[in-house]
Amino acid sequence: MDNNKPGFIKRVWSVLKKPSTKYSLLALLVVGFFSGIIFWGGFNTAMEATNSLAFCTSCHEMRDTVYQEYKETIHYSNRTGVRAICSDCHVPKDWIHKVARKAQATFKELPHKILGSINTPEKFEAKRMELATNEWNHMKATDSRECRNCHSFEGMNAKKQRPSAQKKHAEAQKEGKTCIDCHKGIAHLLPKEYVDPDEEE
Repeated sequence: MDNNKPGFIKRVWSVLKKPSTKYSLLALLVVGFFSGIIFWGGFNTAMEATNSLAFCTSCHEMRDTVYQEYKETIHYSNRTGVRAICSDCHVPKDWIHKVARKAQATFKELPHKILGSINTPEKFEAKRMELATNEWNHMKATDSRECRNCHSFEGMNAKKQRPSAQKKHAEAQKEGKTCIDCHKGIAHLLPKEYVDPDEEE
């Protein structure tokens, strides 16, 4: 046996102690690949967990106010058993808009939770008009995107609607209106300051 030739273990140890550029790049790619999978899985799991009804109603500000109102609506209980939960109406389905909405909640809404801006029914009612207006403006800007995940003019069977609904939906479609233009207060109480534009006429 030639003592000048290092054994297999010595060769492996020397590669590990002082890897060549080729092995370093390969190791970096492998570690990066698996780290990416773990990060992506964890991130996506957290995103989906924050879309659950349990998460949305885990704070008393939501559980004691808007959640109680929502439970009295057709979106919560109906003859077909199809339920729309908070995230169905307030969180976009597509990934890019969903991440943007989650970031907005983290940086704009979470601080108010910490500060206690709406932590009593009285504080919540005092800000209800502002909160509702912000949500209505967002829905208007997105052409009621989340509503249209379930509802669309194309999917409506006008023959099964009341005559007044048929007329209003036809007018809305012709005028380019979106769901939130007419359906404010569909899942939550309207603010006491709210004035229906149709009643002003």
